[in-house]
Amino acid sequence: MTVEDGRPLPEQIYAAVRERIIAGELPPGGRLVERDLAAELGVSRIPLRAALPLLEADGFITTTPRRGAVIVHLTLDDIEELFDVREKLEPMAADLAARRLHASGIPLGRIEEIIGCSETALTTGDEQGAATANVAFHRELIALPGHRLLGHLMQPLMGRLEWLFRLTADRDISAQCAEHRGILAAIRSGNGEVAAALAFAHVASGREPSLGKLRNRLPRGISPAAGAGSR
Repeated sequence: MTVEDGRPLPEQIYAAVRERIIAGELPPGGRLVERDLAAELGVSRIPLRAALPLLEADGFITTTPRRGAVIVHLTLDDIEELFDVREKLEPMAADLAARRLHASGIPLGRIEEIIGCSETALTTGDEQGAATANVAFHRELIALPGHRLLGHLMQPLMGRLEWLFRLTADRDISAQCAEHRGILAAIRSGNGEVAAALAFAHVASGREPSLGKLRNRLPRGISPAAGAGSR
């Protein structure tokens, strides 16, 4: 792992391990052996241990007394639940952002830039770049209202959201870009009701295509018996 300036080392380790989990290099159900992983990343075990709670908070690992850190099995049930929550919270974010813009103004340059990155990825056929921009759009949508509680509620879901978008990177990028543009236009107009409706439609329309792409790749759920047996 190349150490970067500016970010605390545990955050860099978190990002590196998260990337390996999403890419499938660290398989579900496998243990994260601190000694081995620290050696692979070229770091000491102290910052690695500090990164583990970040990975657990974002749903990438679980920790148990006997086995330590274990990589989670992402399931279709997890994806369904993620959509359930997003369908409630993301329309709220769009509504609040539009109302805040109408009342006092908020900067929209960052979200415009993100949509531009998505459109560039569409032009070049860069599916993974589009997935990265897609995550960034939804992060920024949640951040726009400046609503701290909403941000705290969504933060633990963002890792799972990135996992989902990376697994379904070959979805219709053109439609996603157009829908993002529509949500932004409604926010800019100050129409919270329309912004919320478009955000809901955007999330809801992605449910079945995403599940369809993942049904042959993810289990439906992990039974309690299977979970107990893995400890």
